[in-house]
Amino acid sequence: MEHPENSEEYKGLTVNSGIEQPSIINPYLKRSRFRRREMSAAELVEGIVKGDITILSQAVTLVESVNPTHYAKAQEVIEKCLPYSGNSIRVGISGVPGAGKSTSIDEFGCHVLDEHGGKLAVLAIDPSSERSKGSILGDKTRMEKLSQRREAFIRPSPTAGSLGGVARKTRESIILCEAAGFDKIFVETVGVGQSETACHSMVDFFLLIQLAGTGDELQGIKRGIMEISDGIVINKCDGNNVDKCHMAATNFRNALHFFPMPESGWLPKVLCYSGFYGTGVKEVWDMIYQYIDFVKHNGYFQYRRNEQSKYWMYESINEHLRNSFYHNPMIEAKLQEAERTVLAGDKTSFAAAQELLDMYYKSL
Repeated sequence: MEHPENSEEYKGLTVNSGIEQPSIINPYLKRSRFRRREMSAAELVEGIVKGDITILSQAVTLVESVNPTHYAKAQEVIEKCLPYSGNSIRVGISGVPGAGKSTSIDEFGCHVLDEHGGKLAVLAIDPSSERSKGSILGDKTRMEKLSQRREAFIRPSPTAGSLGGVARKTRESIILCEAAGFDKIFVETVGVGQSETACHSMVDFFLLIQLAGTGDELQGIKRGIMEISDGIVINKCDGNNVDKCHMAATNFRNALHFFPMPESGWLPKVLCYSGFYGTGVKEVWDMIYQYIDFVKHNGYFQYRRNEQSKYWMYESINEHLRNSFYHNPMIEAKLQEAERTVLAGDKTSFAAAQELLDMYYKSL
């Protein structure tokens, strides 16, 4: 660009053009040099067993991957980690949105690490958008104290369309965390309210966080989630809300009397606490350890673990069959056509589905 100072109007004044500025990008930079080397299944397992958090995170990412080429490798890692798993206390934490699950986990986690030691893994499930299919994965920002602890591992994961408030791969992630030496596992659900059977089928203790003023005893009876809860806690019991929380606790205790006794023989307790101020947290953890001792003594602990393994075997079969159907080349070619016939009203949904299934069975 020419400098106007060099024109005839300004005699005696000359401005040099200077030198051409080099690019801010290093021309000798080779991006391939910085590409991360892909680790083998054996190397991943070795790093997990040693407690390497970075390798554990890579393994969880591999397990959560929907890439079909990653599936076999992920299953190999999980299979080799199985002998090192099963030595933890798994706690599922659920509640309505805004009940204070993340804040409570922050307090619960710091308390249990200070009082009982060990290592804690938090698998926080974040809801995926139905429109963009993305997730914020921001639960870790609410766990300020816990995220600074070296003995804590916090992993947010998207639901990716799975029901029950728990990601499909959460159970496999639990196995990896246990193999890495974490003896306490928290599974936080998205707080969907009534579809929590998936979380209940992978934890030893299911904790339901409630708020005061969410209804009377009748509302408690109608909620199916209360039937599978091993403990109910009323959060935000502080300030002017203390009396309301104790009244809500009384209502929930009354509602629990209408349910049959659980298979474990343990009558769920109802406690009040404040996750913000950290009051009543010790009593909550005392209840959890009392339950674990109780079910280990009467044999229900191992029975529940066995039932969970059986449940996830069938779930894996269902997921495999579903993927096999939708990834079948013949089905992929005919699916859009069948959809158009249904939308045009030429066939019913059931008839079109039956035709596709018949086609799938013949292709096997």
